[in-house]
Amino acid sequence: MKERYNPHEIEEKWQRKWQEARIFQPEPDEREKFFITIPYPYLNGNLHAGHTRTFTIGDVVARYKRMLGCNVLFPMGFHATGTPIVGLAEQIQKKDPETIRVYNQLHGIPLDVLETIQTPLQIVEYFSIEAEAAMKSIGFSIDWRRRFTTTDPHYQKFITWQFNLLHAKDKVVKGAHPVRWCPNDQNPVEDHDILRGEDATIIEYTLIKFKLNDDILPCATLRPETVFGVTNLWVNPKNHHVRIKVNDETWVVSKEAYEKLKFTDKKVEFLEDANAGELIGKKVKNPVTGSSILILPASFVSPANGSGIVMSVPAHAPYDYLALRDLKGADLTEYGITEDVSTIQLISLIKVPEYGKYPAVDAVNELKVKDQNDPKAEEATKLVYRREFHGGMLTETTGKYAGMAVSKIKDVLTQDLISEGVADVFYEFSEQPVICRCGATCVIKMVENQWFLNYSDPAWKALVYRCLEKMQIIPPELRVDFENKVDWLKDKACARRKGLGTRLPWDPEWMIESLGDSTIYMSYYILAKYLDKIKPEQLKEDFFNYYLLDEGTPEAAASKTGMDVDLIKRIRQDFEYWYPVDLRSSGKDLIPNHLLFFLFHHVAIFPEKYWPCAIAINGFVSLEGQKMSKSKGPLLTLKSAVNEYGADITRLYILSTAEHVQDADWRKADVDATRKQVERFYKIAYDIISAEDAGELKLIDRWMLSKLQYRIQETTDALNKIQTRRAVQNAFYLLMNDIKWYERRGGGAARKQILSAWIRLMAPFTPHICEEIEEEMDGSFISQAEFPKADPALIDRSAELAEEITSNTLRDMEEIIRLIRIKPKRIILYTSASWKKMVLRRAIRLKRENNLDMKNLMNALMSDPAMRGQAKEIPKFAQKVITDIQGMEPELMNSLLEVDFDETSALNEARDFLSQAVGCSIEIYSADAPEYDPQGKSRFASPMRPAIYIE
Repeated sequence: MKERYNPHEIEEKWQRKWQEARIFQPEPDEREKFFITIPYPYLNGNLHAGHTRTFTIGDVVARYKRMLGCNVLFPMGFHATGTPIVGLAEQIQKKDPETIRVYNQLHGIPLDVLETIQTPLQIVEYFSIEAEAAMKSIGFSIDWRRRFTTTDPHYQKFITWQFNLLHAKDKVVKGAHPVRWCPNDQNPVEDHDILRGEDATIIEYTLIKFKLNDDILPCATLRPETVFGVTNLWVNPKNHHVRIKVNDETWVVSKEAYEKLKFTDKKVEFLEDANAGELIGKKVKNPVTGSSILILPASFVSPANGSGIVMSVPAHAPYDYLALRDLKGADLTEYGITEDVSTIQLISLIKVPEYGKYPAVDAVNELKVKDQNDPKAEEATKLVYRREFHGGMLTETTGKYAGMAVSKIKDVLTQDLISEGVADVFYEFSEQPVICRCGATCVIKMVENQWFLNYSDPAWKALVYRCLEKMQIIPPELRVDFENKVDWLKDKACARRKGLGTRLPWDPEWMIESLGDSTIYMSYYILAKYLDKIKPEQLKEDFFNYYLLDEGTPEAAASKTGMDVDLIKRIRQDFEYWYPVDLRSSGKDLIPNHLLFFLFHHVAIFPEKYWPCAIAINGFVSLEGQKMSKSKGPLLTLKSAVNEYGADITRLYILSTAEHVQDADWRKADVDATRKQVERFYKIAYDIISAEDAGELKLIDRWMLSKLQYRIQETTDALNKIQTRRAVQNAFYLLMNDIKWYERRGGGAARKQILSAWIRLMAPFTPHICEEIEEEMDGSFISQAEFPKADPALIDRSAELAEEITSNTLRDMEEIIRLIRIKPKRIILYTSASWKKMVLRRAIRLKRENNLDMKNLMNALMSDPAMRGQAKEIPKFAQKVITDIQGMEPELMNSLLEVDFDETSALNEARDFLSQAVGCSIEIYSADAPEYDPQGKSRFASPMRPAIYIE
């Protein structure tokens, strides 16, 4: 072990040793297995900081479980199907300037290399090699024998089998489907085709058809249930409206809505321009309630959103309430409106626990929103919508729907309204505009005769709900999110005309879509390590039926495929050992798509015992506060982070910045600070290893060993909950602070014992540096060592209290000296009077019983004859104790109650240390009988906070 920390040298050394020893290549044995997977990366760019976070969390879990004694399988593959790679190849071939800039400057690909990757297969090969190298460089404990790419011929046989099976189970059906569409190029667009708005998704709105004589004024809404509370419509008089024929109806919409409707499956014909101003002041009929409602002017209505006409529900929509309120006293006579519209009666239709009859009004008042232009109006809107969705119930205003949960009503009501002819479906982007690279504004087009996965099937959803009930969702609060998204999930197109991938076996003009072929590939990892013994054409239906479903016999499968029967048996045995997936760890962006499809396909194909066990979710990563974009920047690649900082520093930082679904922010200044802490960790270890053993354990050694047990407990609990930030805080930062105090106090006898536990505690997070230290101490792989277990016998609460009062006292003395700016000649410390300790203990007992208040505490104290001598002083001190206890750590309360602790003896043992720290002599007396107290300071002494007199 060298004296100076060189991360790259150490990391390359241990990555080589791990590979040579094959310690991450598990085989079935008698141990408990743990099968963890993370989403394989898409090969249209280098891995970035978002991958770094998700993948490192997965690796930490894999390493932790390995150290707990589990047989861990952590495999990896690469995703290449779909159109983005084809589109990228076309852009590189055309030498598109923006594409060349992005891949040269953001992804770090030299220009001469870009010249060599101009076909889809060249791109796949290049980025798969780069991705594997990057993952190895950061030390992921992956079994690379199982590596595959989704364009491999073997994998295509697997996907063919899966879709034939789904087709046979009626899970794949034919119909029409909305897609992102460029009207200029006359083609569907994927993420790589989009210049702006690549994160936009397609959202299904319900169009409510309000009647104005023979015309229909459709209003788009995501909350069709609010039609029961509509008080008026909003029209912007400055917008350009048109009258059009839609099938057999006449509609009035904005010109922008007309352009979008032309791409739907409806027959749309332009009739004439319509004056928006002439609509205002008219009354329309609510097709659901039959009520007559007024059309009012509103400048906030955008012609690009929905139909360009908006329905107003002021009881439940803060913007609508504010807009009505803002019209109070307005002169609307030019529209023929003479009444004060701000007096329009609100209609309540949703009961929600957090609000009264009119949630929008309550939210506006709660947040003190001034008007519709106040930024807090958006916050109020989100608050109301969230609370109503998760906890709202429909009232009697909604008729037969009364009592239904808001979260369950949308699909039911939309279907009812459509069947009654008073509503329709309209698709819109989640953000606008969406701009194609050609410069055109994209629209949503209905594509006919499309193949779908029938995710809307209630029976299929019921199986997914059952799976979710038995699964662990981390963090637990996301369970509702999963359930809601299963609720909302519609049929999903599963095939397209172009791109890389597997042909739809019964309709080979279509290519299976890239999310459709990424659902049960975890089971393919088990087969993948045997593929060198198998030809693609041997992977027939009989083999997959036996290997994955236990249907048929190995002999029959061998006969049909020409494969060795023992090999087939071994593959099936491996599957039975490793399946199901114990943990799927992923970013939160995959909840509404990949992770749902992962569940849907598993419950459709596998028996219940092979359904997934757990899903863990983490947030995104930004760069210096900016959202990262691999197509526009900024971008931080995994490779560049490791090249600059090393693997362990990169890992430690990305794990410590955020928890679970919180978004992390990569900041260079903070990473540099992390580097210094890791260097300090290395130096501490080097010094401990170089030092000689230091005698018998003293009080401070017992304190350090005791604190270590708490750090182990907290780290273990955090890792069990996949709280990596909390785990790192305890295993690294807090423990380092403990060691800093320990060394300052002159501790030494327990240093090697502490270091041995510390590096095992840190091994899942910073494996390379811990291997390097362990090599000096023991010589074996720390990656295969046992994770530390807290030893209750080493918890010494007396030692902890001794250091608590020592550190508190030193801090108080230093603060006083700093304030008075005089070098002390002598300091007198007064420990607490006995009666004050009795008050504190009585208060802690009441706190444990949840009965702590002034009345109960005084009654308990005054009933004790021993306390009556301090009757005048007790009330003031009791009040202080009640306040202090509210913020006291439970462990400290327990110790103060249960340990017979002598403050005076503890401070006398630390006297030399304290004296040296403040540079003067120290005397210590009990406030019960102080030998010297010229200013009566002893009366201010409290338990664990001595009074201080300075001369």
